[in-house]
Amino acid sequence: MKKSILIAVIAVFGFSTAASAQEFVYFGAKGGVNFTNMTSDGFEDEKSRTGFHLGLLSEIPLSERFSLQPEVLYATQGVEANRNFAGQNVNGEYQLDYIQVPVLAKIYLIDGLSIEAGPSFNFLVEEEYDFESSIGEAEFDTEAGSTFEFGGAIGASYKFNNGFFLSARYTQGFTDVFDSDNWDDDAIKNNGIQAGIGLMF
Repeated sequence: MKKSILIAVIAVFGFSTAASAQEFVYFGAKGGVNFTNMTSDGFEDEKSRTGFHLGLLSEIPLSERFSLQPEVLYATQGVEANRNFAGQNVNGEYQLDYIQVPVLAKIYLIDGLSIEAGPSFNFLVEEEYDFESSIGEAEFDTEAGSTFEFGGAIGASYKFNNGFFLSARYTQGFTDVFDSDNWDDDAIKNNGIQAGIGLMF
């Protein structure tokens, strides 16, 4: 897993460095808040989990209005939901942390304002489940999560002349959050909203 993450990071920023030989490449850092959820027929009364994202990015201009923007982010995701286990109603919070590697196409509508969309390659690095029920409560690490998630992102950003920018995007997982061998037949997928600020230089 660690090797896969390292390869992904090297590939993203290696591509950016190679591209800089032909075009000027911007590098930057960003961070912000996440409001995430999971969709499943087995969940009841879902409540979004508030988390964060933090990481690095680069912007590779390919024309006056079009750029490619790869990123490497540490992002916390999850959900709080009720679920029935062996006849017991259990209220639990799933906490899943990922290294996300989105590769976004970025189109400038006007100076500073852009829309962006593209795939995201997400690697699970930490997971935890906190729950409470009529028989008690507990907190423990689990190993049910899929180590890799393929997803996508779509959003918009505004970059000021001094390099600071604001961004907001919707993220959606296309593959199941949990391995079928470690979970039941319910399809469970991540989704959420990321809002953040950053600096390009």
